[in-house]
Amino acid sequence: MRIHHFSSEIWLARPIKEVFAFFSDAANLDSITPPWVSFRTVTRQPIEMHVGAVIDYRLRVRGFPIRWRSEITAWEPPYHFVDEQTRGPYRLWIHAHKFESRNGGALVCDDVRYAVPFDWLLHKLIVRPDVERIFAYRADCLRRRFGNV
Repeated sequence: MRIHHFSSEIWLARPIKEVFAFFSDAANLDSITPPWVSFRTVTRQPIEMHVGAVIDYRLRVRGFPIRWRSEITAWEPPYHFVDEQTRGPYRLWIHAHKFESRNGGALVCDDVRYAVPFDWLLHKLIVRPDVERIFAYRADCLRRRFGNV
């Protein structure tokens, strides 16, 4: 299994506790995910976040309906949490969210390790470009939400 890596950083002009609170509320993920993904959280709200919390989502990947389940495997407010896909389209998806106080705001770092089925066919042509587009969309939403436009 070939494991790929994706990372991104964005500085937000808000205190780390406010930014962490936004990211740690699973309901907010729907608002920063592109509409073409048709993403929605199906676990009943509010979700109490902690190690072992399980969150179910539904989405569409290039028109195909997908069920996705994540488990929170690390939880260290307001600095760090990790979600891992336990059911979904990836063979592996581990997403570490890191937060640092910096220059009067918060630096948000996403670090994703992932693997896909049929890697030789799907990764370069479809999966990597989709991951990059989704995170670029997310960054635009976050800049608008936190006033970094």
